Amino acid sequence: MDLYDLFFYMSLFAGFLMAFNLGANDVANSMASAVGAKAITVRQAVFIAGTLNFAGAVFLGSHVTATVSKGIINPAAIADPKLIMVGMFAALLAAGTWVLIATLTSLPVSSTHSIVGAIMGFGLVAGGPDVVNWLKMGGIVMSWIISPFFAATIGFLVFSHIRKYILFKRQFLRQVRFWAPFWIALTLALISLSFLYKTPAGKGLNLHWTVSLMIAAGLSGAAFVAARMVVTRMIANVEQGAEGVEQVFRKMQVGTSCYVALSQGANDVANAIGPVAAIYLIAKEHVLLAKADVPLSMLVLGGVGIAVGIAALGHRVMGTVGEKITTLTNTRGFAVDFGAASTVLLASNMGLPVSTTHAAVGAVAGVGLARGFKAVDFRVLGRIVMYWVATVPIAALTSIVFFVLLKWLCL
Repeated sequence: MDLYDLFFYMSLFAGFLMAFNLGANDVANSMASAVGAKAITVRQAVFIAGTLNFAGAVFLGSHVTATVSKGIINPAAIADPKLIMVGMFAALLAAGTWVLIATLTSLPVSSTHSIVGAIMGFGLVAGGPDVVNWLKMGGIVMSWIISPFFAATIGFLVFSHIRKYILFKRQFLRQVRFWAPFWIALTLALISLSFLYKTPAGKGLNLHWTVSLMIAAGLSGAAFVAARMVVTRMIANVEQGAEGVEQVFRKMQVGTSCYVALSQGANDVANAIGPVAAIYLIAKEHVLLAKADVPLSMLVLGGVGIAVGIAALGHRVMGTVGEKITTLTNTRGFAVDFGAASTVLLASNMGLPVSTTHAAVGAVAGVGLARGFKAVDFRVLGRIVMYWVATVPIAALTSIVFFVLLKWLCL
């Protein structure tokens, strides 16, 4: 076994570790609002997220290519492919270790930013400061501010609307019969556009934006008509009281949670498997391209890792985001899901680098603030923000240490 084979086999372990942490942290925090609002139990969340993430990763994931260096470094500027191979392995190990530490302390962090920071770290040592795309790094720093505040604003506005036009009205069951189909139709339009613009499978269709809008409008129109009938039947018994309102939003939240799990598997598996594919390419061809084909077997490895991660440790981050920042009900949880999903879709299409983790936490805080400052635990929120800011430098420094050690031992 030569050095290339050795690093390829070790990278399979490091890729699995990263995928495990994706499941335990990133995926778990996206299911947190549904668990916190008691729309589903932790066990159901683990089953839904595990199954749909695996399906998303394997069937809708980056079958064709994955951007290996995330645009953070220019691999062509590093002459020796062995350095990139060792660096990618060090980056995977460093990012996986940091996200695992965050998960064990029950705090949500961005796995994308972890791997970006780790790749930047080894890039600095291997090729110098000129190798790093500092403009891209600036955009990531901006996203620490943009995504949580954007999501918080949308979550605040959505829940304020639900409070004003449904919960605070005397005839709240009549109001939910009127407004719930509107929110369901809007959510389905958002999910349709998100699927077409955010998942590799949707992007592969290469639809013109007018066609995408027509598809979204058609689906949301059909959903509006169907939702009117279903909601009317659900709240036929006027004695249900306010619980009838929560029951309607509970069903809506289960639907959004399923979509989030599926799309997250499709999008995020490349964070763990992209660098493994890069190492595989170097081991096989002794060269690195900017993009790498990802074999199906590696997507399966990533899907299994995500499912195992959420089953083993997912409950930790779910508890923090779903229960410790603010108290969530089904109407509040729906506003969180809508705020986070809207932010990721809108900001991504504007070219802004956003994190689903940051958007989810921002939306939870925004919905909490709709009930006043006392409804939000700012100590928990402060600890989360500290971890966010520390993610890139810690992942970068750890990656540098791993890279220098491995270079000394193996090259």
